[in-house]
Amino acid sequence: MANSQNPARIQSKATRVLLVDDHPIVRERLAEIINREHDLTICAEAEDRHSAIKAVEATKPDLAIIDLALKNSSGLELIKDLHARWPRLMILVVSMQEESLYAERVLRAGAQGYITKQEATRNIMLAVRSVLSGKIYLNEKTASTVIARLTSNPRADSGSMANLLTDRELEVFELTGNGLSTREIADQLHIDVKTVETYRLRIKDKLNLKGSSELLQLAIRWTQNR
Repeated sequence: MANSQNPARIQSKATRVLLVDDHPIVRERLAEIINREHDLTICAEAEDRHSAIKAVEATKPDLAIIDLALKNSSGLELIKDLHARWPRLMILVVSMQEESLYAERVLRAGAQGYITKQEATRNIMLAVRSVLSGKIYLNEKTASTVIARLTSNPRADSGSMANLLTDRELEVFELTGNGLSTREIADQLHIDVKTVETYRLRIKDKLNLKGSSELLQLAIRWTQNR
């Protein structure tokens, strides 16, 4: 785990920011932008769930900026862990994952905002400032969609495949579509093989699929078309 502390800023009680991303270049770019702000400082960096939790324990950040796809771990599960253990920690997701699919899920998990990496090159500070001021940050189009879904009948969009699946089932479905074996999915999500098989059975039941071959074909097609 790298550390990008700025002693002068820490002494002046600047807002402390933790970066969690498995790509060093992404962390470096975000740190460069954030450290330009006189009242913000990067207190630590992490590339996976384990190092992120250790960094929060050691540096007590005010804001964590987290990617959903981390090294050998799930950013969504990390958000749930952090929110449960440190409910006052503000969380902003910066990810390549499709915003329309994951924005509502990260908010339910405990995050206060979601911005894609493409948008972050222009609006990362707008997102950071919004979250730090106590607001939820989503782009305008996604915000309208999420608000409409949250205020409508929960069954209104039950036909949407993704909305039928839980967070973990969706992760297993996506990883299946990316060509990972049951063992590889188990290793990446830090669960056992039988648990992965149970999730796949639930997915097949919810999506009315007849067998593993049909599940694999649908998962590949869905992943490629997103």
